[in-house]
Amino acid sequence: MIADDHPAIAAAPVTAEDSSVLAERAFLRTTGADAIHGNAVRLLIDAHENFPAWLEAIRSARRAILFEMYIVDDDDIGRAFAEALAERARAGVAVKVLVDWLGGRRGKNAWKALDGTGAEMRMFNAPGLASPLAWLSRDHRKTITIDDRIGFVSGLCVSAKWQGNPAKRLEPWRDTGIAVEGPAVAALQRAFALVWDVAGEELGPEFLSDPATIPEAGDVTLRVVAGTPNAAGTYRLDLTIASVAREYLWLTDAYFVGTAAYVQALAAAARDGLDVRLLVPGASDIPMISPVSRAGYKPLLDGGVRVFEWNGTMLHAKTAVADGVWARVGSTNLNLASWMGNYELDVAIQDRAFAGLMADQYLADLAHSTEIVLTRRHRVRPTGDAEPVDVRRAPSGSAGRAAAGAVSMGSTLSAALTNRRPLGPAEAGLLVKMSIVAIGLGGVAAFWPSVIAWPLAVVATWMGIAWLIKAFSLKRTQPEPVPEADPDAGDPAD
Repeated sequence: MIADDHPAIAAAPVTAEDSSVLAERAFLRTTGADAIHGNAVRLLIDAHENFPAWLEAIRSARRAILFEMYIVDDDDIGRAFAEALAERARAGVAVKVLVDWLGGRRGKNAWKALDGTGAEMRMFNAPGLASPLAWLSRDHRKTITIDDRIGFVSGLCVSAKWQGNPAKRLEPWRDTGIAVEGPAVAALQRAFALVWDVAGEELGPEFLSDPATIPEAGDVTLRVVAGTPNAAGTYRLDLTIASVAREYLWLTDAYFVGTAAYVQALAAAARDGLDVRLLVPGASDIPMISPVSRAGYKPLLDGGVRVFEWNGTMLHAKTAVADGVWARVGSTNLNLASWMGNYELDVAIQDRAFAGLMADQYLADLAHSTEIVLTRRHRVRPTGDAEPVDVRRAPSGSAGRAAAGAVSMGSTLSAALTNRRPLGPAEAGLLVKMSIVAIGLGGVAAFWPSVIAWPLAVVATWMGIAWLIKAFSLKRTQPEPVPEADPDAGDPAD
């Protein structure tokens, strides 16, 4: 019908320029982030490249430091960063520190270095009477901006865990970050302001640079994807890339629990001839994540996606690279907690040179990994080709990832109850634990009902009070209605 009404449209051939415009529009609509031109981006691998670059930039600050971190531990690394920030604050630099309460509360002693320096620090989303479920939404970002000169985005947190411990045979954690220079620094500042404002009073305009006043530093085009709860920008971006990529899409993730739509998108791309690969940890610092991740391997492998497990202590990077022209680096994990629950920050980069570096690093990582394959009986197993690695795996407790754990348990529980996807043998152990808990709760409810009833009563009352507090707070902030003008009154100017 449309073609009949508009024959000129029907007859016009689709050009490469048309496809490029459509892809550009799709990227903008899925992420809500404009393409920013004129930047320089430097790839930083692991703690040995990221931490020194961060500290050097902090110590060179002249005007303002915006520091946002999910985890800051009270160890040598945490104290080094706190002292560097304190020194700059004493020198007159405006220092704003934003740390997530759940991830960063362990480092509270390190932050005593900021006392009396003039630096301002906020803990994001600490528990309170008015927000009983606030812990489900976290500030999972890891970003730093220095003046309007340079910004850092990564998957690394400020903790000695990322450096490893040779004495205990713990390798450094494998992780990826970037340094950004150019007009995109202004977008990083605005992303920081978004969460800073949620945690308290608004960030002053003096901390937000006009991108037009920041000199171009290179020829890299990128987008700053500032993820917020329920926005799912990175999720939709990855689905778009899986749809438009022509040669390959290589993903690295620390806590993979893909949705059905995400897994289907990757499998469909692989069946269409795209080289799709997924690299995940061989053993996670959150034990319940690994079995749920492995349960998702079979539909990926059936679809032609190649899956690899890292052989070292811990793989913590969250990256993607496609077709040698596009790459993503940031904080978003491929699970619902990151996609829908947290504040996240990723940078999507369109640049052949940078994408080439990312592809080279990916292949280097695969050399330290084991490929997972399907047997003739369609069971998932390692290839057995990898050399044994004499390292210990990451200890549990990468810091308060209760939300990610809840997502993995919820995925298994949902599959067990609804049969929406087949459960894998790897999930048997988690199901046993969940069944023991359920049977135990059932027994307690049958023989000691008050043990269940009283906590439920407390929680219900708490939530009711919390909603009342929010309702009255909203009422107080409601603007006063503007009085209607009296039609019989004269003009005030008369």
